[in-house]
Amino acid sequence: MAEYETQHHHQHQQAVSKETAFQALNTIIQLHFEKTLEKKRSIDLQKKELHKLFQIFFIFLGLVFLAQSQSPRLQCRHCWIPITLLSMAHLIFYVSVAQTLRCINGFKYQRRCHKLTLGLATEKLREIKMRLSAANAEYDGLGDEEFEIHYQEPPESYFGKFKRNWALHFGFLILIYAFMISSSVVLLCF
Repeated sequence: MAEYETQHHHQHQQAVSKETAFQALNTIIQLHFEKTLEKKRSIDLQKKELHKLFQIFFIFLGLVFLAQSQSPRLQCRHCWIPITLLSMAHLIFYVSVAQTLRCINGFKYQRRCHKLTLGLATEKLREIKMRLSAANAEYDGLGDEEFEIHYQEPPESYFGKFKRNWALHFGFLILIYAFMISSSVVLLCF
């Protein structure tokens, strides 16, 4: 009787351990999947904010340009006023875009980390299930290290994507700034 209880207790512990291990991996997968979706929503919100910033900024630039072209009182000697106004507006806009891009890039990086970790956990779960099914349900127990899923980070080359994005946005802003300043000078002085 004692032998049966020992054997039954040992088998019960192994089954619980297997189920616990699968449950732990499934929890990791679920967590990283939810985090991936959360970061995607955050990225989308920040992109909407960035588009709203661009819309407001271009409306402002259009109003400044319209005011310059319609004002009979502004002359070449007054061109410092719109140039100063445009410079301040561009500086404020530059800081706003920089902050928004920083948030977007941070969320994209975190999302990529969660996706990589999710992929690793899914692959590990699939591998363990295949190994257990190949062993025809004989469960010898698995070591803790087989269930460890370390947080994954993308390679250094991944950051090049962010640098290109920054360069594109700020190159565009510098181009718009140069266009607006030269337009102001042309409108007021020629």
